[in-house]
Amino acid sequence: MDLNILLFDGFETLDIFGPVEILGRIDSCRLCYYSLSGGIITNAQGVKVLTEPVSQADPSGILVLPGGRGTRPLVHDAAFLSALRALADRAIWCLSVCTGSALLAACGALDGKKATSNKKALSWVKSIPSDVDWIDRARWVVDGKYYTSSGVSAGMDMTLGFVSDRFGRARAGEIAEHIEYIWNDDPADDRFAG
Repeated sequence: MDLNILLFDGFETLDIFGPVEILGRIDSCRLCYYSLSGGIITNAQGVKVLTEPVSQADPSGILVLPGGRGTRPLVHDAAFLSALRALADRAIWCLSVCTGSALLAACGALDGKKATSNKKALSWVKSIPSDVDWIDRARWVVDGKYYTSSGVSAGMDMTLGFVSDRFGRARAGEIAEHIEYIWNDDPADDRFAG
């Protein structure tokens, strides 16, 4: 199954590479990196990633979307939002980390859904016109095929939660143990909420 990792300039490193470390340990998942036009994407910390154009993605895969400073201009980018909406609508599962949920809200994919985001940016996320039921206190939220997490490291907890839901709790526990990660497995345990 393709893991469609949709990147943009200014994405946050751990938002993607934390979940990639986890999902890359699932044998059936093939990691694929995309951006709107393809080419080199540079993240907030200067990491460069070679991507393919999003038009080449298998839309029936799993969509993984980071947050970061790069989300700010993208909530007004019609071409990006259109491509994101098409991918989100057809994805089997959609996982967003941090302010990635702002992009899903801006394209309308989260309308009528519960979601969360980085608590340090939640007021900005809520200012984006949408019909999302924003959950203020949650490490991550699941609504149908959509998994949204709070900020940065919360994406790893959410991704292990996703693995637990899809592949079994034992598999999620094995992965957490292997990467020596202390998994906060309670989506309601959000010590960073105001």
